[in-house]
Amino acid sequence: MKPFKLTAKYKRLKSYLHNTSWIFLERVIKIMVTFLVTIVLARYLGAKNYGLLAYSLSLTSLFSIAGHMGLSGLVVHEIVNKPDVQEETLGTSMVLKSIGMVLGYFFLFLYALLIEGENSPAFYLIIITGSAILFQPISVVDYWFQAFLQAKYAAISSIVSIILSSVYILILVSLSYSLFYFAVANVIQAVLLAVMLIIFFELKSGISIRRLRFDKGRAKDLLSQGWMVYLGSLFAVVYLKVDQVMIRWFVGAEEVGVYAVAAQLSEAWYFVPSAIMASFFPKLIGLKEVNESLYYVRMQQILDLLFIMGFSVAVIMTFLSEGIISSFYGSAYAGSSSILVIHIWAAVFIFMRAAFSKWILIEKALMFSLITQGFGALVNVVLNLYLIPRYGGQGAAVATLISYAMASFFSLFFYSKTRRFFWLMLYSIMSPIRYAYTIFASLRLK
Repeated sequence: MKPFKLTAKYKRLKSYLHNTSWIFLERVIKIMVTFLVTIVLARYLGAKNYGLLAYSLSLTSLFSIAGHMGLSGLVVHEIVNKPDVQEETLGTSMVLKSIGMVLGYFFLFLYALLIEGENSPAFYLIIITGSAILFQPISVVDYWFQAFLQAKYAAISSIVSIILSSVYILILVSLSYSLFYFAVANVIQAVLLAVMLIIFFELKSGISIRRLRFDKGRAKDLLSQGWMVYLGSLFAVVYLKVDQVMIRWFVGAEEVGVYAVAAQLSEAWYFVPSAIMASFFPKLIGLKEVNESLYYVRMQQILDLLFIMGFSVAVIMTFLSEGIISSFYGSAYAGSSSILVIHIWAAVFIFMRAAFSKWILIEKALMFSLITQGFGALVNVVLNLYLIPRYGGQGAAVATLISYAMASFFSLFFYSKTRRFFWLMLYSIMSPIRYAYTIFASLRLK
């Protein structure tokens, strides 16, 4: 029996590692391609025009949250636990996201019309880039790939779409096209991703997209479980993207461009904890049911890993920031370096937050997603109102760092339900000292 158990465990571990490797590969390629294209694009457009494009993309992210519905981790959880009704789960999720995205685009249009004005360049940029959200409901099929550890196919879809849309951007630069044509790249990427996800889903799941069906009872169930995560995600996007919108209001498009370069270099690393948790989430769900002690041991190990990785990224980028900005982006973006040095430290808390977000779903403690994210969004907006008019992009970076620390770490201490996770996080923050002490103790014994 032991060889069988070892073989089974090895196969499960192999499947998790294989799944994680594909997620990492997709993200690494996406980061590399986006990094190279952004350098070309930022230099070509200049800080002001690049700032306008970044501003329109930030607004797209803000309004696209209307279609999130709190379904991401929840649908994966439902497919894992109730595979017999996966067609209803996926179909219902797609309809709900479609309704949300249409509403999101409608309100984005109203914002552009009322705030920017019908004849302004920003109006047309927002309308073009924002239309990409209408294709996002197709992304629900990615939940199926996550649930069955088939990240390979979602990764291939993403890689192809980002490469082809990037080629389109480089062609535009070589032909000296104007700003508005670059906004179309966002739509091209969304369309390509949607088409490829559908093709792979039908090939690998054996389920035709036409068989996915809406169920009213299922919709009520998903919404009743996911509304708090949805609001929490709304708040999360607010303090991730509202800074660029507020910089545009208080300072101007050029400062948005300078800040956007730093924020993109910082946020590029956020895929790491998401990739790790996406692969281990199904395993943690099962472990919680059979062995809660081991479940928390694994959670602590994951948190240790996430903290060490986030801390390492922050230290490395702090020392390399000035060289990266000056070498790749040029003197027009010199101010991005000082912003990046501050902004990158938010990664420490964002990395650990990825584990907390999955813990919330497993523990069915969804209210705490709403509470902590809402608190973080409030802190971020208030700090931005004070800091951005005085310090520009650097002020926004400080607001981002403080709000993430408050929402993802300190606020957990004040609730009995989340206090245990606060101590897990604190224990992970002390992991460098713990490991150093362990090594020192072992050397003394020798």
